[in-house]
Amino acid sequence: MVQRILVAEDEPIVAFDLCDTVEEAGYQVEGPHSGVSSASEACEGEKPDLAILDITLEDGEVYALAERLEADNVPIIFHSGSHKKEDVAARLQGETTLVKPCPPAEMLGAVNGALEEKRNPQLIKA
Repeated sequence: MVQRILVAEDEPIVAFDLCDTVEEAGYQVEGPHSGVSSASEACEGEKPDLAILDITLEDGEVYALAERLEADNVPIIFHSGSHKKEDVAARLQGETTLVKPCPPAEMLGAVNGALEEKRNPQLIKA
């Protein structure tokens, strides 16, 4: 079964680059979503296996969506150029934060690591 990854990013070039990177690695992509509302709607039915979220989208910040995903045991990778890792960790501990621009290999490493940790919760994040 192909794992489904939600991509929420409002910068078109970054969004399509993320989607291509994830899709070429063999994952099914849900998105890209440029707003919190459309990303939230995409999660109403089938939950994604993982979410890559820019923090500030066209219609607001993703923290409420992230909290819902976290409650549903969906790993999150925050991908932001304007928010510090420490600020994100203060709101949602235990989630990965990558700074834009992020090389594809680093993003895929984070995706694979987060999904492996979800399969094996005894793994400890480094």
